[in-house]
Amino acid sequence: MARTREADSSRWLDTSDGLRLSVREHGDPAAPTVLAVHGYPDDQSIWDGVAEALAGRFRVVTYDVRGAGESDKPRRSEAYLLDQLADDLGRVADLVSPDQPVHLLAHDWGSIQAWHAATEPRLAHRFASFTSISGPCLDHAGQWMRSKLRHPTPRELRKLVNQLIFSGYIGFFQLPVLPELAWRTGAMRRLIGAVERLDPRTSESPTKPAVSDGVHGLGLYRANMRERLGGPGERRTDIPVQVLAPTGDPFVSTPMQTEIAPWVPNLRVRRVPGGHWLPRSRPELVARCAAELVEHVEGGAESRGLRRGRVRPGRRDFQDQLVVITGAGSGIGRATASAFAAAGAHVVVADIDETAARNTAVLITRTGANATPHRVDVADGDAMERFAKQVHAELGTPDVVVNNAGIGLAGSFLDTPEADWERAIDINLWGVIHGCRQFAPQMVERGEGGRIVNIASAAAYLPSKVLPAYGTTKAAVLALSQSLRAELAGEGIGVTAVCPGLVNTGITTSTRFVGVDDAEQANRRQAAKQLYQRRNFTPQRAAAEILRATRRNAAIAPVTAEAKAGLVLSRLSPGLLRAVARAELTPR
Repeated sequence: MARTREADSSRWLDTSDGLRLSVREHGDPAAPTVLAVHGYPDDQSIWDGVAEALAGRFRVVTYDVRGAGESDKPRRSEAYLLDQLADDLGRVADLVSPDQPVHLLAHDWGSIQAWHAATEPRLAHRFASFTSISGPCLDHAGQWMRSKLRHPTPRELRKLVNQLIFSGYIGFFQLPVLPELAWRTGAMRRLIGAVERLDPRTSESPTKPAVSDGVHGLGLYRANMRERLGGPGERRTDIPVQVLAPTGDPFVSTPMQTEIAPWVPNLRVRRVPGGHWLPRSRPELVARCAAELVEHVEGGAESRGLRRGRVRPGRRDFQDQLVVITGAGSGIGRATASAFAAAGAHVVVADIDETAARNTAVLITRTGANATPHRVDVADGDAMERFAKQVHAELGTPDVVVNNAGIGLAGSFLDTPEADWERAIDINLWGVIHGCRQFAPQMVERGEGGRIVNIASAAAYLPSKVLPAYGTTKAAVLALSQSLRAELAGEGIGVTAVCPGLVNTGITTSTRFVGVDDAEQANRRQAAKQLYQRRNFTPQRAAAEILRATRRNAAIAPVTAEAKAGLVLSRLSPGLLRAVARAELTPR
């Protein structure tokens, strides 16, 4: 396979059984060493993009493992036993960094052999940290599979069955002759190309494995799979480990490579959108995540991404996540901010009323949680841009954005002035658009997914002759959320439209009723307030539903019973709802 860039230097390493391995080095020899190990059927060129991104801060070492690239290719399967592969890895570490432990970065079969080395007592001291991508420890995988059979709940069995389907090719690789024939006829390369096309990011840098690498690397499977999966041992490591788990990997399921806490007490898991060949398709993401762990282990601060990925008992649902909520000074926004904070998040409390935002933040910080207040007018696009940039500069990219700010507006279409239409659209719709436009690109650039929650309303699908402007803006929010959900799905970003229904908040006293005098407006506000109070669905209950919808990445989340029933009726009997629309009902 042709390489796209030259290494700063290259040399040869002799293995304990007389083979020669091709080793290349990039970057500053005095900097901490990152030792990158490739998988099957790749060679070390898969790390070119990652090495280029890391070489300015670290010394990056890559090598062709036995059977691949420029390294020697043994013919016996026994030469590919994990003990021998781990010995090779240890010898490379001794060669390039004899006095200091190296930081492992590995993918696929490179991860499998790196796991074996890191869990080997005689070698463990050679490694300072380990970032693993799409490659489990085979002993952990065997233990994981057995655990699913020991506790055969439907959910656990589903995980096992999914992984067995993913791993079907392993059985094929155990057969004589046929796998070699598949490589020599080009069938395997075509299959790999088809799998890669499932991840559009690989189109610019597709994998083109050498036939000889594919044929010789079959020894990896034949030498190790039956023994390690059939009789797994208890292999542990105490070094800091982070697992980058591509959510679109068709070979290694997320549960199998991440549910390993019993053997890896210092574990971080980061689920990232992408396919199997993440080092080739998203080298900047791999480099950034690996660098965060290396810098932390070398004495730097722990990034939010590392804290967010920590696996430990008692961890709360949104622990160490950054959540931005607009309209958080009161009502559903305040309750939602408090709920996210109680679940472990650092909450950015935004509101047009600065005093209200500060009061919410004070309520949260008194509980020991973290909150940062901000004043922002969501209808002002420039102000929202400045706000988003400030949040990013001071706190980083949000994990969750809740576009909650909104106003109520009631009255017939004919009685609603243009100015009221503009105000409702500016806040209820443009406020959501601004929030999505400013924060979604941050999430995409970070590359680790996220959640956008847009507060719509049951009025989005329940027509009412007294809510034409309000319902129109909320229906637009619902449509926007559905479209944006489709657009951002490939980036691992979920978009949820929340439709609360009748929730007892202060919106009843601030809603403007058009076409009536002041006395009648006061009467209607009082009547709406009494209706909502009789319903008595609290903002705290609504907040709990919002968190639940965020966890499960729901597309549409009706909150109250009437909102849920209305959604069903809007799909099954829209004619009935049009008849009901003649009554003066005011859902929110």
